[in-house]
Amino acid sequence: MTDRSRARDIGITIGDMQPGSKNAITDVIGVRVGHVSLIEGDDIRTGVTAILPHGGNLLTDKVCAGIHIINAFGKAVGLPQVAELGNIETPILLTNTLNVWTAADALVDYTLQQNPDVRTINPVVGECNDGHLNDIAGRHVKKEHVLRALSEADENNIEEGCVGAGVGTQCFSWKGGIGTSSREVALNAGTFTLGVMTQTNTGRSRALRINGVPIGLELVPDYTKPKTPEGSIMFVIGTDAPLTSRQLTRVARRAAFGLARMGAEAGHSSGDFVIAFSTGNRITPKGEQSAEQFIPETQLDLLFRAAIDATEEAILNALLKAETTTGRNGNTLTGIPIDKVQEILHQYGRPSSL
Repeated sequence: MTDRSRARDIGITIGDMQPGSKNAITDVIGVRVGHVSLIEGDDIRTGVTAILPHGGNLLTDKVCAGIHIINAFGKAVGLPQVAELGNIETPILLTNTLNVWTAADALVDYTLQQNPDVRTINPVVGECNDGHLNDIAGRHVKKEHVLRALSEADENNIEEGCVGAGVGTQCFSWKGGIGTSSREVALNAGTFTLGVMTQTNTGRSRALRINGVPIGLELVPDYTKPKTPEGSIMFVIGTDAPLTSRQLTRVARRAAFGLARMGAEAGHSSGDFVIAFSTGNRITPKGEQSAEQFIPETQLDLLFRAAIDATEEAILNALLKAETTTGRNGNTLTGIPIDKVQEILHQYGRPSSL
């Protein structure tokens, strides 16, 4: 891959809160991320991304969780039970639309390896449609790819752009993919971390805004836009703050604000889903919550702001890090020209490094 910049590498700062040391969801202690990218021949441009809230047995050491659906035109698996029970009992997978069920089946196998006697498992899988670049009907993500993404998941992984589930996806009609960002949040109970990972496949090029600047009015790709530019987007939010499932749902809703700041519109055929979890509130095998004290409602505002800013920056990182990719039928998605983005930001008086 070519060496492309993240937002902060070129002087773009979103909000006034500080990121964690990696500026990634893996800043939340224990969270692991793994990618398997499939780039083969002229037509295969896809993959799978695994997010593990911790490295233990999630079925017996569940994490508290919440769900928010911005627009439900999607094929996500497992979200109804998460919304109902308020916890997650498997790693979270991201992949392409038609490989959701293959990924879910592999996730069941993975969980059964750790828990051979269980009779019910709720695999959590999200998706975006990468069919513009990828032979999506071929369903090229197989069980072995999912298991490799899970086994290779790492606490230091900050890969972005055309990796894993983001190999074939777009972002405001430019090439997009995987992006991540984090924020440190100082509350009365201590300093906590909130991180966001996104799989982008959303937006019209003319609607793109970066740090409030209408970039899309000045800069558009020189090719015909994909058939469904409104696309879809997945967000996974992780935090070590001790939150209840209801509070996590409130945090998850704020991702929509970060998405809107970028100019996305959540169109008719857009599948926009948010999954939020807390490693600071585990669910024991007896169904008890591990947190001894929860964050008061009146202190959630800083976590809301962290979720909004980290969401916006995660999308921006996915956009900036993704490189030009050609795939199925010769279709191409171009990596947004970073130098031109910087020039436009300067024209509008917004700081960035030239």
